[in-house]
Amino acid sequence: MAENGLKRPHPNDDLLSADNAQKRIRSNNGSPAPQTNDAASTKPDVSKIVADARARAAAVAARLQGSRTHGLSPSSHSPSPGPTGSTNASGMSRAEELRARVAAAIGNKKSTPVNGFAPLDDGTMGARGGLGTALHPALMDNAGQGLGSSKNKQAIQSKFPTTMANQRVPSPANQISKPGKAKKQLDLSGPSAEETRANPYFDPSLGAQTATLKARHARQLKFNEKGKYIQQAAALRRAANLEAMRKRIQESSKKVLPSEDPGEKNFLIEAPPVIEWWDEGLVTDVKNGYAEVEGHNKIETEDSIITRFIQNPVQIEPPGVKNMPTPKPMYLTSKEQAKLRRQKRMEALKEIQTKERLGLLPTPAPKVKLKNMMMVLGQEAVKDPTAVEARVRKEVKEREDKHLAMNEERKLTKEDRHEKLEEKKAKDAAKGIYFTVYKVSSFANRKNRVKVNLNAEQMGLTGLVLYARNQSLVLAEGGEKSIKDFKKLMLNRINWAENDSPNVVKEGNREAQAQFLQNTDEEGNLKDLADNKCELLFEGLQKDRVFRKWGSKIAETDREAVELLGRTKNENFWTLAKSVG
Repeated sequence: MAENGLKRPHPNDDLLSADNAQKRIRSNNGSPAPQTNDAASTKPDVSKIVADARARAAAVAARLQGSRTHGLSPSSHSPSPGPTGSTNASGMSRAEELRARVAAAIGNKKSTPVNGFAPLDDGTMGARGGLGTALHPALMDNAGQGLGSSKNKQAIQSKFPTTMANQRVPSPANQISKPGKAKKQLDLSGPSAEETRANPYFDPSLGAQTATLKARHARQLKFNEKGKYIQQAAALRRAANLEAMRKRIQESSKKVLPSEDPGEKNFLIEAPPVIEWWDEGLVTDVKNGYAEVEGHNKIETEDSIITRFIQNPVQIEPPGVKNMPTPKPMYLTSKEQAKLRRQKRMEALKEIQTKERLGLLPTPAPKVKLKNMMMVLGQEAVKDPTAVEARVRKEVKEREDKHLAMNEERKLTKEDRHEKLEEKKAKDAAKGIYFTVYKVSSFANRKNRVKVNLNAEQMGLTGLVLYARNQSLVLAEGGEKSIKDFKKLMLNRINWAENDSPNVVKEGNREAQAQFLQNTDEEGNLKDLADNKCELLFEGLQKDRVFRKWGSKIAETDREAVELLGRTKNENFWTLAKSVG
């Protein structure tokens, strides 16, 4: 098999004889199995080999220690393996050297295989079996991970890292260290409380967390209770009100106190007087005060202002209450009035329908008219339309008569209407009496005199019409509404310049005897009343009525007119009328 050149030659082939040439069994320890030859001449001296191996191991260890001291890798000085079967400097063959290494490895307690690698004599890691060649320096880092000794770890460290960027470059201080001294671990704990207080640069406002490395704990959410800020706002408002009250009291006290001495003595409470001012009129001896009240007071005398009777003053209504106008009702538009009326009629109809359903009212007959006769009566109207039409007309007439009768029942009688009108006048006058005075140039036209007197009586006015030669006065008093209507009559409705027909006056009447009340002159011609007019002299409110009824007087002269007006203390209006005209 050796002639074909495919099988690698065994290094100990030259030591074996041709008779014992056979295939060697591979050992688990990486070295060839021992020979089965029993010849003592071929068996080497084991003790000598062990001694030599130990010597070589010591030399290798010394060499490694020297190279570690100078920062060199032991692998750089290790000799390259020679050719198979060559001898080294000690005169031993390659096979003997391998056996010595195996024996040295067996004898060394620290040379336990780790991760499939066994240390050699020079301290390098060798693979199990194979050629026994030392590992590449790049693989030495992984091979020595399982070693327990720190010395072996340093010995098998790779010179060239597989990744240069990840290689940690050792510092010279770390490389040169004592063999038996362990490295000091960095203390990451914070300073103590004594050191913190002794530090002159420590800021206590920042808290202890700035000086120590403590974990920050997240705070939990804390919700405000309902009404918290409302109570705070109420407290602030109360405090503000108290402060404002204090300022007002302080300012008022400053105004009361004299400006020259605003000291604390002005706030001193004075002693109570001997007797109060309201009791001075009830005591005979004011100097003794209340010491001797019995027998020395004016309460028991007849002229005392204090008696055993209780005085209840009569309650008088204020004068302005009855003159206050009543609140006006809210006026509705035409649409609102129609809507209100429609709603009221609907409610009344629903009430009637409910009573009919309950049986309280009889069900009314159908309301038949001429236009719905055929639809309501149906077959009956078709059979005899003439009789049905007559009956329908009769029902329509009955409904109309019933409606008119109900209206007559609701209508007021003449006495009721008069009474109702008088009540309205009394209510109007109860609110307040208004007084007006008018000046008329001439009452020659009888129609104007009738209009004034008749309307005044109908409106419930009281007063006087004074007929005079050059001017006439009309004094009227009554309620607000009546005076308002009478004012429209005097100033707007009557045409004072009208004089179309002669007066017709009964004989014996005093008005007929007065020539200035005639609308014709001595020749029987109508007077020209184009300049005749009516003016308002006075309008106001008075306490009560002065005249008992409405009447008229004739004054031929100014003196007689003043006397007539003087009876009611209104003579000043005659002077006012003359000054105006």
